[in-house]
Amino acid sequence: MQLIQLDNRGLQPPEPMVRILEILNKCSSDDVIEALMDRRPMFLFPELEERGLPFTCMPNDLGGFTLRIGVPLP
Repeated sequence: MQLIQLDNRGLQPPEPMVRILEILNKCSSDDVIEALMDRRPMFLFPELEERGLPFTCMPNDLGGFTLRIGVPLP
């Protein structure tokens, strides 16, 4: 398992979603992606659900959200 960390803050839609999907297409099934986001990536959620990927998107202390794809946040 590899933890892939992304900082998608400051990017305009759809760039955060595009970056995440590109990485999803390259990583293995047990990798975990953790991305800092300015907003909830609502249009990404259906894509993750369609792929059967577990994810959480929680507010963080930085004023945005932390999206975690793979193993759920503790």
